[in-house]
This record gives sequence, structure tokens and C-alpha cells, in this order.
Amino acid sequence: MDAPYKYDLILKNVGRFIELNDSEKDLFKSLLTEGSAKRKEFVMQPGEITKHEYYVTKGCLKVYSLDRNGVQHVSMFAIEDFWTGDMASFMLQQPSTYYIKALEDTEFLMISKSNFERLFKEIPKFERFYRNLYQRSLVSYVRRTNEGISLTAEERYEIFLNKYPHIANRITQKDLAAYLGITPEFLSMIRSKMSKR
Repeated sequence: MDAPYKYDLILKNVGRFIELNDSEKDLFKSLLTEGSAKRKEFVMQPGEITKHEYYVTKGCLKVYSLDRNGVQHVSMFAIEDFWTGDMASFMLQQPSTYYIKALEDTEFLMISKSNFERLFKEIPKFERFYRNLYQRSLVSYVRRTNEGISLTAEERYEIFLNKYPHIANRITQKDLAAYLGITPEFLSMIRSKMSKR
């Protein structure tokens, strides 16, 4: 993917919440760096301090953790036009407990912690952008937690399909099951049941 398109994509994303003039756009772009990961490559692993926030321009990243039994718990899938990372590790500069792994060859733009702080200092309206971004992330997290407590696995699966139809066909059944908190076998049973409706 060519660089101008990547920057157009992120500026459009930012433009949903704040309006930037040309000099502000140029400064923002100058604070970003380009990165990539091949399929199955790790972008981050537990124990590392998160050095960047990531904005995906191509591909798909999976954010997950492992419990003490080695069972995988997927927090999110980040495809084109998604922001991801470990916010707590990034903000507090403490070791992460998450893996970020490429499910496809992936390209992204990154902002470092020092450039993140510089961005707020030099373009204060970015605080509004990130506040909106983090608020939406928190709402999504709370909603997903509540759904995990109150809804059946089938209902959670239907919500995922309705909310992220463009992701469902890009991930494995195993990864989707880990996101839903069920086994791949149980997900297979749900799919079979739904196909007979």
C-alpha cells in the first residue's frame, strides 16, 4: 500500500472527531512511523512495555492473552481503520499482559509515547480525538463484558456477525471461538444450528 493512501486513511479517521488545518496535518503525519508484520508474526508480547499505539492500514491483528492453563482469550481483532495496542501498558509504561499477532500480512502507522505527548502539547485538540477514541473503546469493553455475562454464546455470535461481518470471514473458527469465550466445537454446533433455521 502506498504511503499517501495510508496517511489519507488515518487523517479521515481523525477527521471524524476533529478538524485539522494543513500545518496540523503535516505535524501529525511527521509524528507517525510506518510498520508492518508478516502473517503469524508478533507485534508485541507479554512482558514488553508498549511503545506505540497502532493504526491498521492493511491486514488484521489479533490482541489476546493466555490464562494459566494456556487457554487463549481474544480481546479484539483490528483490521483496516482500527486503532489497537495495550492502552494501560502504553499510558502507564508498565509491562503488557497481551500478545498482538498478525493474522494476515499487516501494515500500520504507529505513534510513540513521546510523540503522543508532543501531539497533545502542540495540537491540543488531539486530546478530544483520543478522549473520543478511548471512550468508545471503554463503552465497547463494558458492553462486551455485560454481553458475556447476560447473553448466550449463540446471541454473542449473532452480535459479532452483525457488528463485524467484514471480520468474520477473515479469521479462523478457533480465533472467533476464543473471542466469544467458547470452544471451536461449540461454535461449530452453533453454526450448524443456525444454518438449519
